[in-house]
Amino acid sequence: MAKLGESASGRVISASMVMDTSICNAQGEKLGSVEDIMLDKLSGRVRYAVLSFGGFLGLGDKLFPLPWRALDYNKDWEAFVVDIDKERLESAPGFDAGNPPDFGDEAWGQKLYDYYGYSQYWSEDRGRSDAL
Repeated sequence: MAKLGESASGRVISASMVMDTSICNAQGEKLGSVEDIMLDKLSGRVRYAVLSFGGFLGLGDKLFPLPWRALDYNKDWEAFVVDIDKERLESAPGFDAGNPPDFGDEAWGQKLYDYYGYSQYWSEDRGRSDAL
C-alpha cells in the first residue's frame, strides 16, 4: 500500500512526488527539475512550478517560476515538457533561493505569464463564486 506522499493515480499525484521531477524542452534536453510548486490558496490551482536550472550538483542553481499551464507531462520520459528553449530560459525572470520574489504580487505574475505567452487566470476567477 502506498504512503500518502507517494501516491499517484491516473491524473492525480501528490505534491511531494512532483518535486525533483525533470523538466525538459520539446527536444528532450533536460533543463532542470521541479524545485517547488506554488499554489493559489484561494482558487486551489497551481500557479507556478519553480524550475531549478543551471549550476552544478545543485550549487549555483537559479530558480525560474513557470506558469503551470506551460508544463505537459510526458509519460514516456517521466518528465514535464515545456516549449521553451535554453536560451529563452536563461534570460527569463528568475531568482536566487535566498531572494524570492513576492509570488502573490499579481503585477509580477502578469509579467511572468506574459513573458511565456500565457494568459493569467486569477482575475477571471474573481468573478466566480466557487473561486472563494
